[in-house]
Amino acid sequence: METIELLCERQNEAAARRVAERASQRHEHEAALASPGGLARADTRERIGKRIDRLSRFYGDSDLLARDVPEPEAQLEKIINTADFVGVRYLDAGVLAARGVGRVNIRDDRGRLVGYGTGSLVSSALLLTNHHVLPDAGTARSSVIEFNYQDGIDGRPLPAMTYPLDPDRFFLADEERDFALVAVRAPAAELAALGFNRMIESEGKAIIGEFVTIVQHPRGEKKQVALRENRIVDVLDQFLHYVADTEPGSSGSPVFNDQWEVVALHHAAVPASGGGSSAFVNEGIRISRVCRFVREASLPPAQRALADQLFVAERADWAAPIGSLGSLGAPGADGSGSRGPGASGSGLRTESGPASAPAPIVSLAPAAPTVLAAAGAPVPGEITISVPLEVTVRLGAPAPEAAAATAIDRDYAGRGGYDPAFLAHPLPLPVPSPELTAIASPELRYHHFSIVMHRQRRLALFTACNIDGKLARRPRRESDRWIFDPRLPAAEQTGEAVYRDNDLDRGHLVRRLDPAWGTTDAQAVAANDDTFHFTNSTPQHHAFNAGQTLWLGLEDYVLNNADNHDLAVSVFTGPVLAPDDDAYRGVQLPRQFWKIVAMVKESGDLSVTGYLLSQAALIDELPTEEAFSYGAYRTFQVPVRKIGALTGLRLDPHIAADPLERLETTPLPREIIRPEDLLL
Repeated sequence: METIELLCERQNEAAARRVAERASQRHEHEAALASPGGLARADTRERIGKRIDRLSRFYGDSDLLARDVPEPEAQLEKIINTADFVGVRYLDAGVLAARGVGRVNIRDDRGRLVGYGTGSLVSSALLLTNHHVLPDAGTARSSVIEFNYQDGIDGRPLPAMTYPLDPDRFFLADEERDFALVAVRAPAAELAALGFNRMIESEGKAIIGEFVTIVQHPRGEKKQVALRENRIVDVLDQFLHYVADTEPGSSGSPVFNDQWEVVALHHAAVPASGGGSSAFVNEGIRISRVCRFVREASLPPAQRALADQLFVAERADWAAPIGSLGSLGAPGADGSGSRGPGASGSGLRTESGPASAPAPIVSLAPAAPTVLAAAGAPVPGEITISVPLEVTVRLGAPAPEAAAATAIDRDYAGRGGYDPAFLAHPLPLPVPSPELTAIASPELRYHHFSIVMHRQRRLALFTACNIDGKLARRPRRESDRWIFDPRLPAAEQTGEAVYRDNDLDRGHLVRRLDPAWGTTDAQAVAANDDTFHFTNSTPQHHAFNAGQTLWLGLEDYVLNNADNHDLAVSVFTGPVLAPDDDAYRGVQLPRQFWKIVAMVKESGDLSVTGYLLSQAALIDELPTEEAFSYGAYRTFQVPVRKIGALTGLRLDPHIAADPLERLETTPLPREIIRPEDLLL
């Protein structure tokens, strides 16, 4: 096996060759950037266009796409070309982005320390670093990741959190792109408290001339941040080059843009050749190229499920407006301060209460070295967490009438959403097709469930919910109070106007009681209340409830009567959004609904079954001719593969665990009238 030193040397040599070969282009870019308005001339119009589009969505700033601006690229100057000024949210978001970055302690097979690197959590289970840091599963098996190796604001070291790596669960590495992706063996709650920095496939995250920030453990020292001295000067097919007069950075560090999105994986710093404005050129692998490799890699089903977690829709807090407080964690329903899995660097939304309430005030003070712990009983409108500072956000107490209007907590930062690792066999969210991706919302996370919306249809594309039968509770149903989700424009949700003065019901996609579980009543009530978002509602004719047979009881049956290993179920649900659905008050009403139910059986095998609540669409596949009237819905078990075809959702790991896939012939839809009809 090659030594870490040899691998590192080989990567540096390759980087030096690329830097030398691109010297003339780099110098042209630097010259353009030094001239007035040079930002718009240093990169291609295609990349600049993608960047403008992404920034406009991030900031919610229509000025970036103003129709009366003949050269919209010039608008970038006011956002990007300000080396010395960034919004305060940049610091708030950076605190959390840095939490998921740790020091990799590289050890040999005898447990001896042979070097250091930097790694970053990129999902609730996976860590990203360089191939030359962890070149193989054997090295990863002997090595550990150490979080919190840093000083607090009082100058004292924080208590480190050290975990072994688990390459037997997941390991994927590539020398050309110099990355390694490996599972971390740690309690899920502890990793969730750290959060992670998502790998984003789409381009438009950075252009030549932008500044990047690197969170790193240089030479294995305590965590440090390389701020505004790094500027992108060249974009290659697989690499970014950014110049700096600082000393070389640390292998495996995430490279962030100003929105705290990971744009590259840092892996080399070499002397600049042929002159120029800087002594060193840093090189990072473009994160979109790492994503592409992972997406196309041939992996066993269990590892593919973990890899697919990287590619779920971007979080709703991606579109947080300027002036929000970044993604500082906030207490969940149980009083804990976890951000929940998947928190990234731009997301806490705050509600300022009534119009007369004071502006939010953020105060920082040294805190005990606990991880996101609640700081006692909060007063109304006040949140206190430890990150590991105490961060107190005073929003002003809500007006009494506002508090009475809804029981739903308007601070969404603490919601964990659907957990892909909830079952013993990980099962990711469905993945929208490329056509749907362009019109799908980011993942909206609630307590124990998530929703991805179809922005044009204003209805859910799908929902995903974890149900824990052992911790299930039954909160009393108060009078319904449905609200819009403030993370998504109201125009992209179907609200009260569609249901007024007619026979349409607000149909829960995630059943009210399905996510209502936890160790306390407060947790169950909070999850119950979350189901009353309009994002979770689909218009259903009042006659819909007639003839549903087992539809509403599927989850209960699987939890309590089937061969269920640990009384746990994950359920995916949604409408079939057909192009010819009838329109009413501007909303097309779905005629069919689908459901996928997943559990682990006593044998240890994963079982994933699919169901359609349907009317006329299945007639052609039935052996007899029957007439269906509007509202005469019946439940059918169908191959999960068929649901994927009807919805445009990628369901590969779900299909692999469908018992209907093991039948020798393609099964006809099986009408489900009684539990005994289920094939699990």
